[in-house]
Amino acid sequence: MLTGGALALTLWKGLEQPANALAFGAFIAVGELARWGALPGEREPAPLGAAGALAYALLGECAGQPTTHGVLQVVCVVVAAALAGAVPHVARGSGPALDHVARRVLTVSFAAACFQPLYNSGELERWVGHGAYYPLFLVVLLLLTALCDAVLAAAMLHARTLPHSAKRMGGAGAPIPYTPLLREELRALLGIGSAVCATGAVMALSVAVAGLWALPVFCVPLLLTQLSFRRYAAVRTTYRQTIASLARSTEIAGYTRPGHARRVAALSTAVGRELGLSGSELTVLEYAALMHDIGQLSLVDPVPEGATALLPVAEQRRIALLGGAVVRQTGVPPAVAVVVELQADPYREQPLPARIVRAVNAYDDLTGGSGRTAGGVLGALEQLRLGTGRDYQPEVVESLARVLARGGLAPVPPG
Repeated sequence: MLTGGALALTLWKGLEQPANALAFGAFIAVGELARWGALPGEREPAPLGAAGALAYALLGECAGQPTTHGVLQVVCVVVAAALAGAVPHVARGSGPALDHVARRVLTVSFAAACFQPLYNSGELERWVGHGAYYPLFLVVLLLLTALCDAVLAAAMLHARTLPHSAKRMGGAGAPIPYTPLLREELRALLGIGSAVCATGAVMALSVAVAGLWALPVFCVPLLLTQLSFRRYAAVRTTYRQTIASLARSTEIAGYTRPGHARRVAALSTAVGRELGLSGSELTVLEYAALMHDIGQLSLVDPVPEGATALLPVAEQRRIALLGGAVVRQTGVPPAVAVVVELQADPYREQPLPARIVRAVNAYDDLTGGSGRTAGGVLGALEQLRLGTGRDYQPEVVESLARVLARGGLAPVPPG
């Protein structure tokens, strides 16, 4: 509705200061084009486009001359540029993501609605002037815009995991609670979010003094940075795939049941998110969960069905130490090896990721990897609760129970 109204009004009245609109539209389109090769799950696939859209929303002057565009023209330019930059992605069948465009429009609309009416009416100049208070006003506005974006991002991610949305998108599983998602988005504000907001504000201030020539000055270094990050993201994805392939070696050798490592990793990540782990902590947790059974490769005789949770504590500890030694040779962060090595220790001596992996691994062992029957799930949870005196942290077990109560995870197929 917002986009339709903006397009209709802009077509009716025409563009205000078309040179500015075209310049910023081209900048945003270039940012969307730079998404070429973007990987699924990237937090901000087009930071260049986001910074340009935010700069246009906060633009009050251009080369010392006041601007006259309003909120709806900002929406119109952002939508048109985003769609224009998405044409190559549509041609190769990879976009655009409608929720990404909708989030961009709503966030930029919020910033423009807070800035443009105040600036165009002269109220902003009467309140803060053009001295030190003006940048302070922009900082406060950027903080509010970042919070708005985090709320929208968490809401959209939560909606994706609702049962009806997951079914429509061809997936399944438990809906992720909104609070952990919001907490994760707020943590991300210190990273790419703060960089995008700061760049957008500085760009708007630079255009106000130097005019539209400031845009290409910003475009080149930002574009190179975005392309470099894309390479880093590709390497990181390849790295994770290598770890997942290494984790499958225990399945191929017949030491663990098919899909065990992936089930433990997926469920551990869900529990870790429920308990409020950050992005880097979730990465360590996922890697450790994938490789937690790698020590079984050193055994002469495989453990029946790979169920290490049913072994004596001394044998569990030996397998864990062997696994940690193997993990240290793979080049993963040392924290991953520590989690693997401490699998058999009392939970009070373990870091939180190790407590999560141990509880989830025991749950998968006790349910035989299926957990499809209520008796299997409830029986396994009862066994874990009985072991909370030494082996399993009560909070982790209850978090696992909440994840399972929301629907659990889709069964991981063998192979």
